[in-house]
Amino acid sequence: MKPRYLRMPHVEGGMAVGLFGGSFNPPHAGHVLVAETALRKLGLDQLWWMVTPGNPLKDHNNLAPLAERIAMSEKIARNPRIKVTAFEEALGQSYTARTLEFVRRRNRGVRFVWVMGADNLRSFHRWQNWRRIVGTFPIAVIDRPGATLAYLSSRMAMTFHHARIDEDDAPTLAFRRAPAWTFIHGPRSSLSSTALRSAKSG
Repeated sequence: MKPRYLRMPHVEGGMAVGLFGGSFNPPHAGHVLVAETALRKLGLDQLWWMVTPGNPLKDHNNLAPLAERIAMSEKIARNPRIKVTAFEEALGQSYTARTLEFVRRRNRGVRFVWVMGADNLRSFHRWQNWRRIVGTFPIAVIDRPGATLAYLSSRMAMTFHHARIDEDDAPTLAFRRAPAWTFIHGPRSSLSSTALRSAKSG
């Protein structure tokens, strides 16, 4: 693995940057669609495609090596504004709340937005210190198949209903103080990493 993947991508003060984390095991066109939608709808200068060491809530038995997942991500994430990184590996942990706090401390003056697929919203309240995550950076929830309506009943959506902004105001999200979030509709891909792994092993 090249050392540059273990460092945060270069940014300048005043930039609007999306943080899109996941195991990407494997990465697929659905991930690219989320990333491209976030770049376009949020008016981002960059999006960090953060390949994590592994989701603490998921089984790691079928987890491909980190270097392999980085290589696959680089292959499909062609937009030059998408920066593939695995700096969490250098931190020695994979809890999002800690990662976001580290990113904030090291990048003063940069406007960050946490980007997540709507399918993750159902279990978001099980993430370690999930309320702290919501309070660290604004959040953009990108539509995913089967999650368009279910997200409304998620614990996060109900708890922070007051902090939701209209999708039409999405370009302002990076400049708002957390907690602030929006749900972004758009083209959806039915692909999932779980289904792709099952097809490969089957």
